[in-house]
Amino acid sequence: MRYFYHGMVQLGSNLSRASMTLRHINLRLILWFAPGVLLGAWLGSLFLVDLPLALVQICIAGFILLLCWGPPIPAVATGPVGTLLAAGLTTFVSLFVGATGPLVAAFVKQQQKGERFSTVATFATAMCLQHAPKAVIYGAAGFVFAEWLGLILLMIAAGAAGTWAGLRLLRRLTDSRFTLLFNALLTLLALRLIWQAISG
Repeated sequence: MRYFYHGMVQLGSNLSRASMTLRHINLRLILWFAPGVLLGAWLGSLFLVDLPLALVQICIAGFILLLCWGPPIPAVATGPVGTLLAAGLTTFVSLFVGATGPLVAAFVKQQQKGERFSTVATFATAMCLQHAPKAVIYGAAGFVFAEWLGLILLMIAAGAAGTWAGLRLLRRLTDSRFTLLFNALLTLLALRLIWQAISG
């Protein structure tokens, strides 16, 4: 259930981020990401079970570190088919783990070659697509979130304020500085996943 609430807050926050960076969205990637999301969500709706969390966390962390610090992934992996498969896989896993955002971020960053505004805008839009099906799938499974609506809306508003402040800072960064900071943050998140998997 916590993944459902997390998904709703993330959906609202990423909607605000996408709307503030609308002209920078890479629509070509999104057009291939969207059907992958639908495929992953459909498969996930058939298997509403728990996956081995520690194993999934370590796998996600490994892919994040590879995408951040490894060699550039082949062009076919960031092309239409690779984007569709990545969307399907991460959407499927996100229904059970809720920790795929950093992996999608690392993938989008490579696909956008580190261009900061396109990376932020496209990632936000991709995450909107990925979190939206959770409302339908978990709602159909019987989860009721009306009693948490006020808190969810408050968290979304706080996220929008953070996005506004973050975009002001983003304008002052170069693409190379953004890439370094982005990789560092994603690495910390990956290490946190590894620690959670080991200690959990």
